[in-house]
Amino acid sequence: QVQLVESGGGLVQAGGSLRLSCAASGRTFSSYAMGWFRQGPGKEREFVAAISWGGGSTYYADSVKGRFTISRDNGKKTVWLQMNSLKPEDTAVYYCAARPSIIPTTAVSDYTYWGQGTQVTVSS
Repeated sequence: QVQLVESGGGLVQAGGSLRLSCAASGRTFSSYAMGWFRQGPGKEREFVAAISWGGGSTYYADSVKGRFTISRDNGKKTVWLQMNSLKPEDTAVYYCAARPSIIPTTAVSDYTYWGQGTQVTVSS
């Protein structure tokens, strides 16, 4: 089992940057693919980025490609989401998720463990 705790959210102006962190507990963190998802006001939860167990493969939603970067350090049991050039439409609660597989996917239903979320608000 994996417990996930996100941090790093906050209020930022458009064009600014934030770095989200997801700290994991559990002995088998390196066996999990990890993902970041977000849920804006009145919207469904959507895929943002994902990374394979070893960090060699990354995937991004078209809306964040070129602006966001996902990375992980299995020794520190941490996943990060570096968000640059933020836009008001990036405003959402951001969730870290773990999938008990080495292969990441983009589907919410494929992820078993979820953090509590961290709020990101981008002002125009």
